[in-house]
Formats: sequence, C-alpha cells, structure tokens
Amino acid sequence: MGYAKSKSGVSLAKMRISYDKEALRIVLRGRLDNYRAAPVWRKVLKLLAKRHTKPIHIDASGLEYADGSGVALLAYFKEYGQKNNLEVKIKNLSQNISSLLDSYTENPQVKAVKQPESLNLIERIGQFSMALADDAFEQIIFLGRLTLATAKTIFTPRRFRAGDFFRMCELTGANAIGIIALLGFLFGLIMAFSSAMPLRQFGVEIYVADLVAIALARVLGPFITAIIVAGRTGSAFAAELGTMKINNELDALKVMNLDPAVFLVLPRVAATLLMTPLLAIITNVAGLIGSGLVILSLGYSLVTYTSHVQNIISMTDISIGLFKALVFGATIGAVGCFRGMQTKSGAGGVGVATTRAVVTAIIMLVILEGIFSVMLHYLKI
Repeated sequence: MGYAKSKSGVSLAKMRISYDKEALRIVLRGRLDNYRAAPVWRKVLKLLAKRHTKPIHIDASGLEYADGSGVALLAYFKEYGQKNNLEVKIKNLSQNISSLLDSYTENPQVKAVKQPESLNLIERIGQFSMALADDAFEQIIFLGRLTLATAKTIFTPRRFRAGDFFRMCELTGANAIGIIALLGFLFGLIMAFSSAMPLRQFGVEIYVADLVAIALARVLGPFITAIIVAGRTGSAFAAELGTMKINNELDALKVMNLDPAVFLVLPRVAATLLMTPLLAIITNVAGLIGSGLVILSLGYSLVTYTSHVQNIISMTDISIGLFKALVFGATIGAVGCFRGMQTKSGAGGVGVATTRAVVTAIIMLVILEGIFSVMLHYLKI
C-alpha cells in the first residue's frame, strides 16, 4: 500500500504494508507526530479491523521521530497482538522511541476494578462503630486545638481578630433577629393555644401563662434558639470553611505560619457563644408575647397574665436558660467549624460537610439538653 498524504499532496508520514506467507509486514518512515500521525492512525485502524491471523512485523528503521501520538500507535500494535494472541515485532527502533514505548507498555494490562465485598449485618455494625470512634477521636483533637488556641489568645490578645469577630456577631446575631423573633412568637402562640384547650375544660386556662413562661425560660427558649442557629449559622460556617479548604486557603494559612484555629475558628466560636444567649432572650420575649395574645383572647386581662409570668419565673430559671444557650452556642460554632475543616475535595464535599454540621449539632444539642435535665433534677434546681 502507499503513503499517507495530506490533501495538498505533502507527505505526512510514510507507511507501507505488504503481505507474505510468513507475516504482515509494515514499514514506517518519516515523522509520526501530532500533526502527521492522524492519517496513519486511520489506515492502521482500518487494517487491524480485518482481524489478521498472521504475525505482524514492523520495520521502524526509517522512523525519524515519534511523539506521544506516534508512540501510542506502536503501543496499539502491541496491545492488539496481546489481545489476539499474535506475534508483534517492532524492529530497528531508535533508542529514544524505544524508551518511550517501554514507558507506554510498562503496565499494559489494566487490572479489573475489584468490586467491594458485601458485608453482613455484624460487619456493618462494626464498620459503623469504627467510623463513629474515629470521628469522636477527631473531635477530641479538634477540641484540644481549639482550647490551645484560646489559651494562646488569652495570653496574647493581639492574636485575636476583632474585626472578624464583630463581623461574625453581625451575621450570627443581628441578622438572625427577624427569624428568631418570628419563630419564637409563633411557637409561644401555638404552645399556649394547644395547652389552653385541655385546661379550659377544668377552668384553669390562666395557668397556661405559667406553663409557657417556665418552659420558655428553662428549656424551650434556648433550645429553639440553638436549633435555628445550628441550621442557619452552623451550616454557614461549615460551607465557608469547607470552600476555603478545597481552594487550599487553609494550607496557605499554614504556609504563612498562621494557625487556622486562631485565625478562623476562634472568632466564629466566640461569636456564636456570645450571640446565642442574646437571641435566646429575644425568643423568650417573643414567645411570651405570642402566649399573651392567646391569654387575652380567652378573656383575661394583661395585668393577670403579667402577674402570673412574674410570679412563676425566677432569676434562677433565667440564669439556667442563658447558661444553656451559652453552652449550645459554643457547641454549634465548634461543630460547624470542625465539619468545615473536615471537608473532602469537590463541591459535593462542601454539601456533605454542611449536612453533617447541622445533623451533628442537633444531635449534640439533644444530648446536652438531656444532660442538663438530669443534672438539674439531681441538683434540685
């Protein structure tokens, strides 16, 4: 067969094919590079599509140059011979091209991807338990780093980034007042109305004021606030730090000898720790306003309602609620930052980190609320 040529008649790369009783013989000449190998590739694919049964002998003595596309052509011949159990010989190949070809065919056989073995129930439980243990261990390490960063900041206050702290206070506290007040109002109104209907059968619906007030001050006010902060702020922290991680910004901070725990985590945790109790106060006030509307709609006066609220709520109840909110806020900030810094690569990793931040924070809040309830019961407070 003839040579591969361009439309203009200029010789691009020469390939001559001949047949005899012993083998299919191919002679390659010229330059097999990115610009000249395409016509030869088309001829080779067409030739090998006929499924030859004779050995293939290639004479490359006239091959002047070959880049990746040309060497890939030679490697394709070898792969074809391996798949079809044919002898493929490449003779008179220059040392440079031969070394390139060896690198192409160093691992010619790709191993099949091993399918993951199916696990039984006990193995799945064990695997899940190990994952929980590893995650708990990482959380302990993160808590230790955060504690160390706090200690460093106490002794060297200049390390603390006050500008970021006030910005996070605005995002965490001021920007959340609207949604906090709305949900607190609706929750107080719904809880008062739901409680008033059964109590009205006994003529003691006025004690709904006592029920709602004590529940909001001790339990529901800080807990509802913490849930909203976890969904709104904790997820934002995880997404922000996760994006910074996949963009290698955290590594850049380490290269500049800046501790991410001090530079990024501490201002966010401090902001949630400070803002959550203040938001809990807004939730309590809005909830009391909502329940007050229900009491007024039942025919009681505002003075009666306020007197019941004042008599039932003590400073101890308010202090307990604010302390809970303080602990909840620190937990939410720490969990959100931890999940963000734990983000895997890719945009999907940011979504997973955000979801894990919210879920972990809510679980931690429920556990903490249970611990507080048991402690207050045994302390008789």
